[in-house]
Amino acid sequence: MLTQIINARILTPQGWLKDGSVLIRDNKILEVTNCDLAIVGATLIDAKGMYIVPGGVEIHVHGGGGRDFMEGSEDAFRTAVKAHMQHGTTSIFPTLSSSTIPMIRAAAATTEKLMSEPDSPVLGLHLEGHYFNMKMAGGQMPENIKNPDPEEYIPLLEETHCIKRWDAAPELPGAMQFGKYITSKGVLAAVGHTQAEFEDIYTAFQAGYTHATHFYNAMPGFHKRREYKYEGTVESIYLMDDMTVEVVADGIHVPPTILRLVHKIKGVEKTALITDALACAASDSKEAFDPRVIIEDGVCKLADRSALAGSIATMDRLIRTMVQKAEIPLEDAVRMASETPARIMGVLDRKGTLERGKDADIMALDRDLNVRAVWAMGKLVEGTNTLF
Repeated sequence: MLTQIINARILTPQGWLKDGSVLIRDNKILEVTNCDLAIVGATLIDAKGMYIVPGGVEIHVHGGGGRDFMEGSEDAFRTAVKAHMQHGTTSIFPTLSSSTIPMIRAAAATTEKLMSEPDSPVLGLHLEGHYFNMKMAGGQMPENIKNPDPEEYIPLLEETHCIKRWDAAPELPGAMQFGKYITSKGVLAAVGHTQAEFEDIYTAFQAGYTHATHFYNAMPGFHKRREYKYEGTVESIYLMDDMTVEVVADGIHVPPTILRLVHKIKGVEKTALITDALACAASDSKEAFDPRVIIEDGVCKLADRSALAGSIATMDRLIRTMVQKAEIPLEDAVRMASETPARIMGVLDRKGTLERGKDADIMALDRDLNVRAVWAMGKLVEGTNTLF
């Protein structure tokens, strides 16, 4: 089947194409061109001058549509994934907060089943924890938090094939060995929920930790102990030129001024946008998987208001926040939602940009940056056809 999207403003790796077209055959991009002459035999889709950009690559998301990935069930996974796809996400790494080993095994089994399906948007499992600093637990379930344990993580990585990322606090005993082991297995090691200072971050980077989990959240910045001043995790990560970061770009977890600062210092190619969304995102639900969590002021919090606990954001909201509140150029915001996370997770060869031969993962945005259509592997996502 041949499909041609015409009359579009298309974001390519070389910049914007005005009045261009995208040609799709089955699940691949056949061509991206500045010519929008109709091709004989193609099904034509008139984009009406809207923005045609790569679909979002979501590398940190806990749930949506009223369901949480910690449930581990196929029904929960499918419901949450579908909810986010309707908001522009076309590739997804389901994320577990700090969990028990049986919960991880259940989620891994479901992830592997979904990954095996043709044209699946599910690309792997992300474990946020449970090897975290208890003092920086935030919204994580404290009863699950502990130091890295090779008797847990080695068997898990030997028996599963879907874990693509694992986050830990690098100052914990055993964290360096953990980082070296998981990266030897091709798993991205990320620092998070940590009190690390420069030496910890420098050592962690040498041991294979190359990414920072929800940058600025659950990590200290510049601080004092008595009369002396110390760099925090934030400043230490800024000093690691090759360390990538992700930000919860809902305008609440990180204020727009700081989003602008991250863009200025780390840049487009080192910054990914994430939702860190909980089950209540993209739904009418008011409940999270964790009973301690409430929804207030457009964000998830612990009921005692001691910490934020995830977001209710979706991919389109991230892009709007970056452009409309942080005043970042649209092309940069889109690249941070697609190209950069694809590069971080090692899937840029087939995801993240609109180029010949890549998967046909495409989002149409109107002038107000609302999603009007989404194609995942060349198929129109149900509920997103308001373009027509």
